Amino acid sequence: MTENIEIEFKNMLTAEEFRRLLNFFNVTASDFKKQTNHYFDTRSFSLKENGSALRIREKENGFEMTLKQPAPRGLLETNQSISADAAKDMIHSGKPIEGAVKEAVSRLIGNLDSLQYFGSLTTIRAEFEYKGGLLVLDHSYYLNLEDYEIEYEVADEEEGSKIFSALLEGLNIPIRPTDNKIRRFYLAKYHQLKE
Repeated sequence: MTENIEIEFKNMLTAEEFRRLLNFFNVTASDFKKQTNHYFDTRSFSLKENGSALRIREKENGFEMTLKQPAPRGLLETNQSISADAAKDMIHSGKPIEGAVKEAVSRLIGNLDSLQYFGSLTTIRAEFEYKGGLLVLDHSYYLNLEDYEIEYEVADEEEGSKIFSALLEGLNIPIRPTDNKIRRFYLAKYHQLKE
């Protein structure tokens, strides 16, 4: 189990802006890796109401269960590696396995029996070092939607903001208010449930 504070800047992109960034950084198809996030919440979105999100991230090298919660700066992430079988069981049942993530979730919502699997979001991701931080280019698919995004993960919020803003300005990409993936997924899921 690990905990860390995540400081990142995000911006939604058009398909053309995404291609422009790929060309600018000489990113090729072989630089991309696939990951799938499997999301969980209660039918009444109890975790979301607490500003939190629970997911299992599936990558080539395994599975990790993560709870993200608001922190004074950034987000507090509680991470726990899990087996493929545990991930499969949780997707089927909606119930987290024993450990630090389950304990943190139970402090937020109490009744773990109300948790359920909401669906998945698959991202094709390229990431690389850029001026002291990690630059991420994402193309995501979820609930019959797709979108493009750039993220910049840093240790120093002030310096990271300057670098990120300068990059977008230099490539003539407007700054757009950008929700994180889980919020975009939840909004789409909420509309899907209301239809």
